[in-house]
Amino acid sequence: MTSEQPKSADPASVAPTADQLARRALLAFLMTFILARTVVLLIMARRIPNLYLFLRNTHVHHLNYGIFLLAGVAAYLLFRAPTGNSARRAAFAYGIAMALTFDEFGMWLHLGGSYWQRASIDAMAVVAAVLALIAYARSIKTFESHHVRACIALGIALLIFAAVLYDASIHIGNIEGPRLQELELASSP
Repeated sequence: MTSEQPKSADPASVAPTADQLARRALLAFLMTFILARTVVLLIMARRIPNLYLFLRNTHVHHLNYGIFLLAGVAAYLLFRAPTGNSARRAAFAYGIAMALTFDEFGMWLHLGGSYWQRASIDAMAVVAAVLALIAYARSIKTFESHHVRACIALGIALLIFAAVLYDASIHIGNIEGPRLQELELASSP
């Protein structure tokens, strides 16, 4: 008598649970938020070339990319009703879109706002989001290899972000500080 192991279903075809999709969206949100802030800080500190998209003389902010991506993800979810890996990819794209859009939430309310005033808010948001991920993620004892890879990627991104935030804050303060203070005063009611 042989004991056969029951075949487990292909993970690609298994419907993900809502909490699995939420964790995937949260991971994408964190990674995109950190990447977006890192790029902005490096550009403002003049550590990398200006990568902003300009149409004529208008800077196209990344919240616009997020809005278009949100519309695309919503249409995909509504008209295709994906399952399995397609739903997982949609959750990841949703997290990216939310980060791009909400990273510039201040612009929804005040179009002249600067990035400089947001450095401490950015750091707090990243810390709060990491804590949320830890609180709602699986127990470390039940981590699978893809959980470990995601945690390592997030940890590396956080370390890079912390270093860039520290370095850029010094350079931005020297380069842009006086001009941004003038902008803040001029744009205040």
